[in-house]
Amino acid sequence: MARTYMFPHVEDKVCKAIVIVDDEMSFTDLLARLLAEHFSCPILTFGNPLTALEALPGIEVGMFVTDFYMPHVNGAELISKAPQWSAIPPPCLLITGHMFDDSELCRLPYFKGVLAKPFRWQQLAVLIEKHWPAGSPIPRRGDTGGL
Repeated sequence: MARTYMFPHVEDKVCKAIVIVDDEMSFTDLLARLLAEHFSCPILTFGNPLTALEALPGIEVGMFVTDFYMPHVNGAELISKAPQWSAIPPPCLLITGHMFDDSELCRLPYFKGVLAKPFRWQQLAVLIEKHWPAGSPIPRRGDTGGL
């Protein structure tokens, strides 16, 4: 089951969503709430990568963020499957507190990097803005006090 976080005044227009997949739901919920104060687009969270894979074909994804170590499917596998759930794979970021070989991911043009845990939500927000799809306006709220 996905959870959606949106600022109450999101305009009634179709916009791309930020999708976060991490099996630590308390972390994911907190991260989504903090990002929702900065971004004006839907933020969808999934605690189960298999549920995310089922739902992703029906979501207009602007940025895909996933943890690495999760049950059933790891984050690298989720990212590598992006062409299966999106004709034009969205920019993807991996968040992890562990070392791993990312050489295969680095070959994918839509893979934008690894953010090491622990991190500040503002670091993720900067990366989301930096890699938001070209041609789509960055869904930034008004003055958020800076990042």
